[in-house]
Amino acid sequence: MRLKSFYAKTMTEAMHMVREALGEDAIIIATREENGGKAVRVTAAIDHEFVPAQPKTSSSPSFEIGSVLAERDDWLQYDEEDSLDDRVSEAVIDVMLKHGVPEDVMDQIVSCVSVMGLEDPAVSLVGAYDTLFNFAPLPHKAHKKALMFVGPPGSGKTLTAAKQAARIVLNGGSVAVITCDTVRAGGVEQLQAFTRLLKTDLFKAKNAIDLAMHIKAQTGKVDQILIDTGGLNPFDAKDMKDLSSLMASGDIEPILVLPAAMDAGESGDMARVFAAIGVRRFIPSRVDIARRLGGLLAAAHAGGLSFADVSNTPKVADGLIPLTPSLLASFFLPQSSSSPKNDVGSKKSASPAAKSTLAKRKTRKTG
Repeated sequence: MRLKSFYAKTMTEAMHMVREALGEDAIIIATREENGGKAVRVTAAIDHEFVPAQPKTSSSPSFEIGSVLAERDDWLQYDEEDSLDDRVSEAVIDVMLKHGVPEDVMDQIVSCVSVMGLEDPAVSLVGAYDTLFNFAPLPHKAHKKALMFVGPPGSGKTLTAAKQAARIVLNGGSVAVITCDTVRAGGVEQLQAFTRLLKTDLFKAKNAIDLAMHIKAQTGKVDQILIDTGGLNPFDAKDMKDLSSLMASGDIEPILVLPAAMDAGESGDMARVFAAIGVRRFIPSRVDIARRLGGLLAAAHAGGLSFADVSNTPKVADGLIPLTPSLLASFFLPQSSSSPKNDVGSKKSASPAAKSTLAKRKTRKTG
């Protein structure tokens, strides 16, 4: 099958694009909101056109796919193919269940894996992530917009700002760091310890007016302007109003920093709120101490957010790592570096929960 994604302002427009491009037989694999609900993305699939058998002539090529298949009576192996597809799907479902991935997100991932028809669950997972999610790493060099790190309390915003500052300085660039976290005890001192090591000035902004002044003064003088903010409650209207005021202080792109080990439902709800005020990408933090990463997929799906970088170490010098479909899949399926294909080929038994989930999916489709 062939997979393709369509972007539009409304679901009706997206579905019209699907029918125009792929026809009435297209299968809808996944849908998700983009740009904070201002757009939608629909991922659809269509069968490759079958090459019919053609009679051989003197001018015919010595090898034709259609005629070879027509001469063989054993090329249709539905039972074996279905069994292999089931084993790959069960392996992926097992991983999704272990990581607490929400059912709607898991269903789209498994549908995508099934459509691809690959034999390796690790490769299938990489392909599904690449198809269903967006990846947009933070800039390593000069960047016009100031980057503002936002998120709930304790998410790692200050450390993330320090890591990005270290990345720019170690690459030979210049950076200005501004902190709006002036109320929390030790907030300024923590970031100041990092900027001192990097020989970079730290500016303090108590409000939106101060922030606008510092951004204006540093624009054009440095390669990147980084802004640290205090922890806030995304479900508190006043907190979000204050954050929106800070974001309006200049040419700013907010980057959400979200702990990897959060409950999937909470992560999705928070991402949706931040997306509503203009957040478009996020950084999963504390991945090194998380064992259930379903919240990451929930956040990307619910908020329509792009994965940026990942923070999986407390060391500032090691910095941030650009997140890719392959790296994300390796967090969910660490054994992908070995030979998961052999596990599937040897019919390694999936968990009863995975088998039950797959059976329910089949029942929904046939029902």
